[in-house]
Amino acid sequence: MNFEIHNGIAFITLNRPEKLNAFNRSMALLLQEKLNVCMDASVRCVYITGAGKGFCAGQDLEEVMDPNGTGMDRILKEQFNPIITRLQELQKPVVAAVNGVAAGAGANIALACDIVVAHEQASFIQAFSKIGLIPDSGGTFFLPRLIGCQKAMALMLLGDKVTAADACNMGMIYKTFAADVFETASKQLALTLATMPTRALAYIKQAVHLSAVQTLEQQLALEDQLQQKAAATNDFKEGVAAFMQKRVPNFKGN
Repeated sequence: MNFEIHNGIAFITLNRPEKLNAFNRSMALLLQEKLNVCMDASVRCVYITGAGKGFCAGQDLEEVMDPNGTGMDRILKEQFNPIITRLQELQKPVVAAVNGVAAGAGANIALACDIVVAHEQASFIQAFSKIGLIPDSGGTFFLPRLIGCQKAMALMLLGDKVTAADACNMGMIYKTFAADVFETASKQLALTLATMPTRALAYIKQAVHLSAVQTLEQQLALEDQLQQKAAATNDFKEGVAAFMQKRVPNFKGN
């Protein structure tokens, strides 16, 4: 796995290209470790992509079938579930730049990110039913919320491949980019987020996540609470000053 921080962005590249970046235990634990690093205030956006032709093919099945490997009873609890939890709990935006096939847990890790963009030739596959398993890594949680229960159910039961264009049209992902601009455009998106008011973005993320389980009355109260916090930040003061002075704001993330 490649990991570096530039301009407030933590760039994470899944790097097992010979396996389409399928997860083994060591890569899963390393991603957890790097996501912990991303909790630092110096990181204002996280950008996740894959090396080579694929984003992530999910779990490396050779490891599953190895009698001396990690059993299925531990893979979710110790490897994938902590990754999904960390992605959701990070108090900053996470961009998944899906450069190729995203299958199984790889697709659902992408969908657990805050903004998903895809190369025009990328695809998404809920491949679990093809081998007698159920969608994991939050797939049964995120996909129905993104595209509705009927469409999600069909994709999970049938294991159909979804093109990047179709994923965008059905609301599964935010946007697709042509091959010649994918890397530049997706990184520019991350840079834009990294220069925005980070704490306000964290509050937006928190409010949207909680909206799925709260009543309208509870959500209005939460908005009031988070808006007061946002209004107390230095970035709010800077944003208002920049607006009044007709200049570009210089947000510091605090």
